[in-house]
Amino acid sequence: MLIVKTGTARTALVEPDGDFEDWIERRLGRPAQVCSVFEGEQLPTPGETSVVVTGSVTMVGDGEPWIDRTAAWLRDVVDAGAPVLGICFGHQLLAHALGGRVGPNPRGREIGTVGVDLAEGAASDPLLGGLPARIDVQATHLESVLELPPGAELLASSPLDPHHAFRVGGRRAWGVQFHPEFSAPVIRDFIEARWADLEAEGGDPRRLLAGVHETRWGGDILGRFAGLNGHPVLDRR
Repeated sequence: MLIVKTGTARTALVEPDGDFEDWIERRLGRPAQVCSVFEGEQLPTPGETSVVVTGSVTMVGDGEPWIDRTAAWLRDVVDAGAPVLGICFGHQLLAHALGGRVGPNPRGREIGTVGVDLAEGAASDPLLGGLPARIDVQATHLESVLELPPGAELLASSPLDPHHAFRVGGRRAWGVQFHPEFSAPVIRDFIEARWADLEAEGGDPRRLLAGVHETRWGGDILGRFAGLNGHPVLDRR
């Protein structure tokens, strides 16, 4: 298992509780290698290794050289048939790499514990199949996948984001806009860190904070992903 780290969470919880890769690894239930591409580390040759791409404070359109290099690498990984899971920025980067369109969400910022509705096609999906028609997940993002890549299948949506999850047609590659690795304390910290921005945008951070609660579905999804290559799933709490 390889975690492609595309940034740091930069929250008050990073020091005591870890960062994106630690939260992901905890819920995967198995150890993983980490490649910090945003810091210049070199990606391995694409093969059969399962790949998780993290979130980031960087935007796909920022034009940093490592973004284009990672997008090209992701295309090769998908072509090789390896399991891929892009999370938030990773979801957007995967879509961009495969011909989708990413940009500022015209519906505005989405943050907090949100309800995501699964599409009909999710019922038979290896990652999302068998989950309830609506799941509560943690999310925080300003940009979104505005157009899915050609041939991608829509798997989930929310009122603020119609492309919350997709699967690359015929491949074991998924993007999820939400953060399956986040706990309730992590998303509370994100809301508190963006309090002034939320108020300036006309949002109600107090209401958002009051609506935050733990949800099991992120851990379930990451545990399923860990099992795609026959890896044993350990305690994901």
